[in-house]
Amino acid sequence: MEWKEVYKEKIVTASEASQKINSGDRVVIGHAVGEPKLVIDAMIENKESYGDVEIVHMVGMGKGTYAREEMAHHFKHNSLFAGASTREAINSARGEFTPCFFSEIPRLFREEYLKVNVAIIQVSEPDEHSFCSFGVSNDYTKVAAECADIVIAEVNKKMPRVLGDNFIHVKDIDYIVEADYEIMELKKGEIGEVENEIGRNCSFIIEDGSTLQLGIGAVPDAVLLNLKDKKDLGIHSEMISDGVVDLVEAGVINNRKKTIHKNKIVATFLMGTKKLYNFADNNPMIDMFSVDYVNDPYVISQNDNMVSINSCIQIDLMGQIASESIGLKQFSGVGGQVDFIRGANRSKGGKAIIAVPSTASKGTVSRIVPFLDNGATVTTSRADVHYVVTEYGIAELRGKTLKERGRALINIAHPKFRGELIKEWERRFNSKFDYFIYYKIHK
Repeated sequence: MEWKEVYKEKIVTASEASQKINSGDRVVIGHAVGEPKLVIDAMIENKESYGDVEIVHMVGMGKGTYAREEMAHHFKHNSLFAGASTREAINSARGEFTPCFFSEIPRLFREEYLKVNVAIIQVSEPDEHSFCSFGVSNDYTKVAAECADIVIAEVNKKMPRVLGDNFIHVKDIDYIVEADYEIMELKKGEIGEVENEIGRNCSFIIEDGSTLQLGIGAVPDAVLLNLKDKKDLGIHSEMISDGVVDLVEAGVINNRKKTIHKNKIVATFLMGTKKLYNFADNNPMIDMFSVDYVNDPYVISQNDNMVSINSCIQIDLMGQIASESIGLKQFSGVGGQVDFIRGANRSKGGKAIIAVPSTASKGTVSRIVPFLDNGATVTTSRADVHYVVTEYGIAELRGKTLKERGRALINIAHPKFRGELIKEWERRFNSKFDYFIYYKIHK
């Protein structure tokens, strides 16, 4: 039987697909902007048929209706990364949070720590060889589909065909729901004076020929804007956004100096606007792989001059990084921060950067603090931290004593909070604080 006939036999409506889910099933949903829409909406419509269906995913970009209070009898949410639509459920104990390095999520599925009963994914239309691309979301989504008892795929005409180890054969899909909707977009963050200054400070650390990992938001975008005078940059990153496209078009990112995957952008998911998705469609410069490869610190470390740039919520005077909780309240998740910090630290010439505004809550709260909030999670240990960058400068913590670390961090804190930080530093180290204004970047 030709694959086109096999494909047709698997087509069902979203409502019919939702009926393949049983009470007690664990359902893994495609990640971020690769999140499917139609089957999830149908699942909500069909909620009375379910009891105790466990919904698992990382960043949820959809409505997250299944996490609302009125859905508690039908669905329970197990988050691998808290997002806007699921945060309240997690912190009200109506949902659950499972801490895990992004790189190790596929292992949870493969080794059945989290047995996958149903994977609901979104893919491109099949090519002439009957392969659908996972498009913007490979990460854990591809592995979940490989491990699931049942695979339900929304085959979306608008999903770009992104290359790499990023495909699933039609025969490996159990039910197909045809779709034609736009991929969710995440607009660029607003870059202000603070973000631009952070980006400028980061640019001092990044050398020509470096391979970069960046997240999403105003600070990573500002970093990219400040790299236009660099040469021969490469990308090995868990995700890419629109700013990467701009630097490719400017000739700054060409991947020529990469140690592995030379001439290729390597990523595990995409998140941005249509500009990014159009750029990625059938582009041989981009290779997508599952997150257990892209985020493997050993793989990352094989890139010479690897630079990771991540952010956080708080930093204490020892250099401990809290990136996922505000006190006891889960705000986000572990994600790939530690994966890339450790990979960059092991790289020849590598640099791991925490780049963050000096304050939060409209300038009322310092991010550099004497002590982390009570109950706050240490995401990145003090032994892992290399550079911390704010709009006030660069603190290099590698090789520094606790006393030296505290002094370096105070020097890049917001001036209005330095007084209380100095008091704690002087009390802790029984010394008189002395400012220093010269920052030497170790090479």
